[in-house]
Amino acid sequence: MNITIIIGWVLAFGLTFFGIMNGGEISSFIDPASIFITVGGTLGGLVASFPMSTLAALPKLFKICFLPPKYNPQKYIDEIVEYARVARSQGILTLEDSANKAKDPFMKKSLLLLVDANDSEKIREMLEEAIDFTADRHAGNIAFFEKGVALGPAFGMIGTLVGLINMLKVMGDDSSGLGASMATALVTTFYGSLLANVIFGPLASALQNADQQEILCMQIICQGSMAIAAGSNPALIREKLEFMLADKDLKGKGEKSEAE
Repeated sequence: MNITIIIGWVLAFGLTFFGIMNGGEISSFIDPASIFITVGGTLGGLVASFPMSTLAALPKLFKICFLPPKYNPQKYIDEIVEYARVARSQGILTLEDSANKAKDPFMKKSLLLLVDANDSEKIREMLEEAIDFTADRHAGNIAFFEKGVALGPAFGMIGTLVGLINMLKVMGDDSSGLGASMATALVTTFYGSLLANVIFGPLASALQNADQQEILCMQIICQGSMAIAAGSNPALIREKLEFMLADKDLKGKGEKSEAE
């Protein structure tokens, strides 16, 4: 569970509610017209901006936001080093059994390309293209929530204009509707800011974090596969791949090794 997004929402909504109640009433911030304009307009804009394939994938995207896949870059390095040992001692062709047992689809494809004795540069080109295509698909999914970040304040501003127009129309005649029109004008901006900064923004960040983790592991597999194809020493392969990780990840590995 991505607990940080839950904690963030509890803090954001909880403290906002506390701030409202500290000097006013919650009923002052509940305006149906503002909800229709801001929330309805934002959702309508999102539906109009993306194909049905993206909309159909929303349940999966929400699952990734709240239950992100676990990627362990160090584990990928350990596996690649083991494959390198097998390739050096028994030959690359023996990696076919390892490929069939690999759980990661990209790892499996990479090993099978090595077993098929393809040209090294051709393998690199294919793997890098696969990484680029994956990044592009992720970017398209992230764009949905980033679009929400832009549309929320935009429709909040539209609601503000609607409220101001209604207020100006009755200003010279009956002033009894001024308060309601002004409330719509201001509350829509409030709703738009919440949608952008508390709802869509964190969801986009959660998908970006998942994308970065997956792409990092794919890059590790790509670089490791090229090193295996070149016949590099397994110890050298480990050093090369560990340069791609943060120091804190390497430190954790070192502590684990000392304990063993």
